[in-house]
Amino acid sequence: MKNTFGSSVCLTIFGESHGPAIGAVLDGLCAGLPVDEAFIARQMDKRRARGDGLSTGRTEADQVRLLSGVLNGRTTGTAIALMIENKAQRSGDYAKTQDLLRPGHADFTAYAKYGGWQDSRGGGHFSGRITAPLVAAGAICQQVLAAKGITIATHIRAAAGVEDLPFAADEPALLARQAAAVSAASPEQLALIDPAREESMRAAIRAAGAEGDSVGGILETAVLGLPAGVGEPFFDSVESVLSHLLFSIPAVKGVEFGLGFGFAGLRGSQANDPFRMEAGRVVTATNHNGGVNGGIANGMPLVFRTAVKPTPSIYKPQQTVDYVAKRDAQLQIQGRHDPCIVHRAAVVQTCAAALGLLDLLTTCEGTRSQKED
Repeated sequence: MKNTFGSSVCLTIFGESHGPAIGAVLDGLCAGLPVDEAFIARQMDKRRARGDGLSTGRTEADQVRLLSGVLNGRTTGTAIALMIENKAQRSGDYAKTQDLLRPGHADFTAYAKYGGWQDSRGGGHFSGRITAPLVAAGAICQQVLAAKGITIATHIRAAAGVEDLPFAADEPALLARQAAAVSAASPEQLALIDPAREESMRAAIRAAGAEGDSVGGILETAVLGLPAGVGEPFFDSVESVLSHLLFSIPAVKGVEFGLGFGFAGLRGSQANDPFRMEAGRVVTATNHNGGVNGGIANGMPLVFRTAVKPTPSIYKPQQTVDYVAKRDAQLQIQGRHDPCIVHRAAVVQTCAAALGLLDLLTTCEGTRSQKED
C-alpha cells in the first residue's frame, strides 16, 4: 500500500477509521518555520462533523498532537509527526453487515487487493476519516505558503443542486475579495461566496438525508500569489501533481483547471488568454487556463474544481453480494453517515493543494523557498 506523497516535501499517512488513532508524518520542512497550532485547530474544526443533519452523527474532537518536529512554535527541521485519537467509533454498527459489499465503497476492491486481511471497520484506511491528518499536515503547509504571500481558498460551487457564485477567475481583485471572504467564514458556516444561498443548500442536503439518501457537489479552489515558473513540464506539472492529490480525497471523481471541459466547445481564438503588461509584469487579459501554461504556473490565479460524488453510505435498501457466502444479497446499512460530504471536504481540498504546491515550490527552488520573503 502506498501511503506517502511528495518529492521534496513528503507526507505519510497512517491509521484506520476505527483504530485507536490516525496520523501523519510530514517531512522536508526546514528549521525555524512558525507553526500556529490554533490555526491547525481552526482548519480541523472546518472538517469536523457537527451532528447538525448535514453530516454524520459521529463527532470527534480531532485534537492534533504534535509528537515531534515542532518546538516552541517553530519547526526543528526534523520530521513532524502528528496524531489524532479516535474516540467516538462504534464498530458494532458494522457487525451485522460485515460480509456484505457496500455499493460505491472500496469493500470489494479492498478485499480483492488484501484478501480479507484489511481492517474493514467503518471503511478502515479507505475512510474519509483519514483526511483528518491530511488537513492537519496541510494546515502547516498553508502557513508556510501564506508567509510567502500564497493563499488558498475553497468554496462550495454547488451541492444538492444549489449553486454558489463562481470565483471571478478573470478579475484578480474581485477574486481576492471573494477568497478572503470564504477563508474568513466560521467553521459553523458553509464555505460560500454568497451567504444568502446557505439556507437553501442546507435544506436541500437535509431533505436528501431525510429520505435516507445522499447528495454530491462541486468544490472550487483559488490560489493567489503563486509565482510564475513553479511546476514542471509533463510528469510533474502543476495540474498532474495537484490532480494526484485531489483524486486521493475520497469521493472526488473529476478534476478540471480553468475552463476545464468547457474548452471542448471553444475555438482557439476564444480559449487563448492574451498577454499584456501591467505594472511592469506580464499578465493575461483572461484566465481561461486557470493560471497554468505548459504545466507551469504563469503567475495568474490558479483556479480548479473537483466533482464530489454523493456519499455512498445511504440508508435505502441496495442490491449487493455476500462475498463470504458468494451469493446475491440485499443491504440496508446502519450506523452514522453523512448525507453530504462536500462541505466537510472543502478544507480537505485546500490543505491537499497546500501540500502539493509547497512540494512543487520546494522542488523548484529548494528549502530556501520556504523561508518568509
